[in-house]
Amino acid sequence: MIRWRKGEVVRVRREWPGAVELDVAVAEGECRALAYPPLVGRPEVGDTVLLNTTALAMGLGTGGYAMVVAVPDRLPQDPSGPGHLVKARYTPLQATVLGADEQGSPHHEALREADSVGGMPVVVADLHSALPAILCGLYADSPGIADSPGIRVAYVMQDGGALPAWFSMSCAALRERDWLCGVVTTGQSFGGDVEAVTLHTGLLAARHVLGADVAVVAQGPGNLGTGTRWGFSGVAAGEAVNAAAVLAGRPVAALRVSEGDRRERHVGVSHHSLTAYGRVALAPAQVVVPDLPGAFGAAVREQAAALADRHEIVTVPVDGLHEALKASPVRLSTMGRGLDEDLAYFVTSAAAGRHAASLLS
Repeated sequence: MIRWRKGEVVRVRREWPGAVELDVAVAEGECRALAYPPLVGRPEVGDTVLLNTTALAMGLGTGGYAMVVAVPDRLPQDPSGPGHLVKARYTPLQATVLGADEQGSPHHEALREADSVGGMPVVVADLHSALPAILCGLYADSPGIADSPGIRVAYVMQDGGALPAWFSMSCAALRERDWLCGVVTTGQSFGGDVEAVTLHTGLLAARHVLGADVAVVAQGPGNLGTGTRWGFSGVAAGEAVNAAAVLAGRPVAALRVSEGDRRERHVGVSHHSLTAYGRVALAPAQVVVPDLPGAFGAAVREQAAALADRHEIVTVPVDGLHEALKASPVRLSTMGRGLDEDLAYFVTSAAAGRHAASLLS
């Protein structure tokens, strides 16, 4: 259930588009808090704030913030802009947004009969942490592209993790560096450069509104898993493969691979990937298997071979990817592990990006 606290803002730590990080004094001491100004207004030092401390109390790795629910003494102005899509529906912070696909949108006509992404490569990943690594691989073989990318890449965010795209500092930094041409938020997620009702219209918007050459599909920060075969939010990766195929895209499946995870079900090729791609994805994809060295690499190739009945297995060389990952413009972290603590995870994601880039030539 929800845990509530009232507190006073004592410090504004930093901010990025859509979010402000704060220090808030509560009865137990000080805590880190996060506010989304588009929803609650921008808290200032001295403001009393109402906090939801559920994630903080649970010690969630990606969600370890108290969340500002309201600034009771200084409410934001009512929105006056267009938009009729309601996201995070029937929650206390449901938000009205302008969907690219709704009738009042300037993009409605472009999307009304749109039915294809025209062969656009669509890289599908389980975790949000794969996004910057995929981009590192995608740009690795193009000299100078990290500073002025010639490939337009859109991130299409599913709603299995965080709902507000503003939560992702990585997305903000990647947009600032022009490594992403835009963020499309789909389903119940919101706060992207473009809003869409479904993953399907999100992919169409990536292509026809943002002009993307490549789309990367993954859930937002945070991940829900239960240690069961089917009870994890990343199962939606299989549905993303289906959506990409239905819309005449080229699905590229990024495997979730780890050499640093202590949980046996995630060592080598995670059961998340084997289930999502092996059981849920009914359309064929190109499954990227990195050519990792040694016994671990051989084990990954053997595990991935189980997907060959339905998909095309593509082995991708990994030379130069470690260096590309070290040059990432954002911090690389997955489940609290950095680049050197789980190199295989990030190299595998980068290999998927490298392969997607090769499909453009």
